[in-house]
Amino acid sequence: MILRSRATGRAVAYKVFYRLPVSVRRRLVRLAGPKYVVGAVALVRDSGAAGAGRLLLLRQPPGHSWTLPAGLLQRGEAPVVGAARELYEESGVRLAPEQLRPAVPNAVVHARGWVDMVFEAEVPADTTTLKVDGAEVFEAAWHPLDDLPRLSRATANLLGHYGIGPQAGRPTT
Repeated sequence: MILRSRATGRAVAYKVFYRLPVSVRRRLVRLAGPKYVVGAVALVRDSGAAGAGRLLLLRQPPGHSWTLPAGLLQRGEAPVVGAARELYEESGVRLAPEQLRPAVPNAVVHARGWVDMVFEAEVPADTTTLKVDGAEVFEAAWHPLDDLPRLSRATANLLGHYGIGPQAGRPTT
């Protein structure tokens, strides 16, 4: 009996909901729906590296571990544009958004309410000048994929989705 009354209540609620103006329905969905923070990540490899290859990593405050070029999207910003912007701001590597391609998987949803949109590119490290500001980023450097430095937990987990680093092949959380 309780299940039937619950189903009837839901049916009535949906009828009322769909009679509301679209703008009101959107506002209600935004208020009641889950919220995510969306970031853009650039996974940049050295196109001239031999062997396993090299990856561009950043050492940011507090400076104990290394991360990927990444940051939060600005309001209304396309994820690929945000990845290109963050890459330039944090490492000095300027790529047009068209030079970045979606990684597979492109979106990595984390359990704590954020989503990383990941994009890949290759650049020749020997002719690419790295430039950091010394405040947001202490150092940018190319690291061999088979000998990565100490990575932040979030970076190690993210790289694990792409079969790179200490979390490669482990179940993702």
